[in-house]
Amino acid sequence: MSTQILTQVLIIFLLAIVVNIVCSRFKLPVTVGFLLTGVLCGPSMLGFVSDMEVISSAADLGVAMLMFTIGMELSGEVLHRLKRPVFLGGSLQIGLIIAATACVGFFLNNLQAGILWGCLIALSSSAIVLHIFQQKGITATPVGRLTLAILVFQDMLVAPMMLLVPLLAGTMQVTLLSVTLAIVKVTALAAAMYTFARFVLDRLMTAVVKTRSSELLLLTTLCLCLGFATITSALGMSFSLGAFLAGLMLARSRYAMSAVADILPYRDVFLSLFFITVGMMLDLGFVATHLVTILLCVCVYIIGKALLSMPAVLIQGYPLRTAIRTSLSLAQTGEFSFVLAASGVSTGLMSAQSHQMFLAISVLSMMLTPALISMAPALSQKICALFRRNDAEEDMPDTGTELKDHIMIIGFGFTGQQLAKAARQYHLAYNILEMNPETVNRCRDREPIAYGDASQPSILNNQGIASARVLAIAISDTMAVRAIIANARKLNPDVTIIARTRFITEIPLLYSLGANRIISEEFEAGVEMFCQVLTSYLLPVQDIESMAAHLRQEEARSVRYAGSSIGSFMARLPEMGVCAVRLEAHSPFAGKSLKEGRLRNRLGLTIVAVARGEHIEPSPEADFRLQPEDVLYVFTSNDKLYTARELLNGKAPAPKKEAGEQEAVTAGGA
Repeated sequence: MSTQILTQVLIIFLLAIVVNIVCSRFKLPVTVGFLLTGVLCGPSMLGFVSDMEVISSAADLGVAMLMFTIGMELSGEVLHRLKRPVFLGGSLQIGLIIAATACVGFFLNNLQAGILWGCLIALSSSAIVLHIFQQKGITATPVGRLTLAILVFQDMLVAPMMLLVPLLAGTMQVTLLSVTLAIVKVTALAAAMYTFARFVLDRLMTAVVKTRSSELLLLTTLCLCLGFATITSALGMSFSLGAFLAGLMLARSRYAMSAVADILPYRDVFLSLFFITVGMMLDLGFVATHLVTILLCVCVYIIGKALLSMPAVLIQGYPLRTAIRTSLSLAQTGEFSFVLAASGVSTGLMSAQSHQMFLAISVLSMMLTPALISMAPALSQKICALFRRNDAEEDMPDTGTELKDHIMIIGFGFTGQQLAKAARQYHLAYNILEMNPETVNRCRDREPIAYGDASQPSILNNQGIASARVLAIAISDTMAVRAIIANARKLNPDVTIIARTRFITEIPLLYSLGANRIISEEFEAGVEMFCQVLTSYLLPVQDIESMAAHLRQEEARSVRYAGSSIGSFMARLPEMGVCAVRLEAHSPFAGKSLKEGRLRNRLGLTIVAVARGEHIEPSPEADFRLQPEDVLYVFTSNDKLYTARELLNGKAPAPKKEAGEQEAVTAGGA
């Protein structure tokens, strides 16, 4: 690489830093900042780059590395579940778009150009969409999985589309030999990758890791990523498809996480170059001349592509809200569309002016993608409300109305499965609502599971929210969680709502909507890491638990409850709570009455009820005698709440009494 190219890259990155600092002031995503950087340093403005070929090659590496890391995140089970969305959803999405543009081309007496435009429009940008999904943490949601499946199928069809362009232009003829050769290539590639993954990959990675050289591990990972990408490119397929397949193979290895961690910084650098090169393609002079036409075309492009993409999701049984979000995520031009467009210009299927119009529409649609993905949840909710659509309500089995005092589990991922397992173990009634139809079909015979959108009030009613005791929301869709909490609280003011959220910043809003308890993944991960670090220094377990309780207490204080009577009550008692503790045989309080035990004075605990077998004794009197295996319902402050089991069973020292503390004897906590 010459000094001139290095200078150009340095200028591009410096400009990107400045542009993104300005964009951050207006809360614009980094992706938009890189696109704007490309527009500024492109030939139509400052013209910093003289050798676009080198920059574009580096950008291709970024796309390949992104697809490689996406492949690394997919397990065999997840990929197997994506099989139907890939082939059914992907083929329908591409087929509908090409059919629509072909009809337009037919009426305009240019069928070949119509088919070419269909291929250009059908493809979406894996680099932009998946990058935003990773930033927002929604890759594992139904929208994320469906979008990924369709994007994977689009990448698989890049090679056939590249062959289709010269066929449409009449510059290449299809023969039996060429078709046979293409089938042989694909079959040979699949066989070679299977053999490599089965017999070579694990041995290779083990040998590399044994050297304890991080440099060698990084080099091996890059060789796998770029090697398979080069092979698929040489066979006429997508460059990034090979990298994606390499990531899928490496995901099976036990060293996968170490490998992917090393490649992430390089991926982000090269991926930023891709966004910049896309911005460079925009000719501002052409845009200024045809501004109104371009803006109208962008609106038609986004709306039309979204509408044509929606059936690919709806046909798989997903609700309208998911279809809208997925289709809006796909409503931009793909990076490989630029390659197809260049091929179309060279073969005469596309004029130079049409090419410029295509570039302008493509770049603007890519710039709008972060905003479309961000506004999609709220927009989908409004559209569903406008049409008064209760998704799949008519097809949902009635499994909840006969239950009473049960647990409603929303979402049957890992968290939901663990909740169901615990409910079965303790013989608690429960039912499940899940929005993935494949999961519902797979589990219908062994679980009380139903398909439906829990954010719809009618579906919550159908599943027995009015008689439920606990609503456990085990999904990570932020907008859906908000709607479920608000609707459930209106339908059942007494239900206990426990929900999960990714970020601490969501907690105050969810409490204000009516939640009783919010489990923040971000906060709980921090507390657990804090406990593990202190454990490594051999600090006493009681001290660690006390400090963890203090952290949770501080979190409760930082949240400002508002709106509901429950919230107001909790705001007045931020440091109190109730827990259930089983009294063990060796407990110093076993066999003693509450009066003799003096639990309130000695431990700061108040016994509000005792469960003995099937019998529950509420507000036990002072002479009530405790027995081993009794379950004590204890009311106390949060700092003792987390150590109540140890206190009652003699595993932790009793707290010291304050000077002048009186030895009061009262029922329930004597």
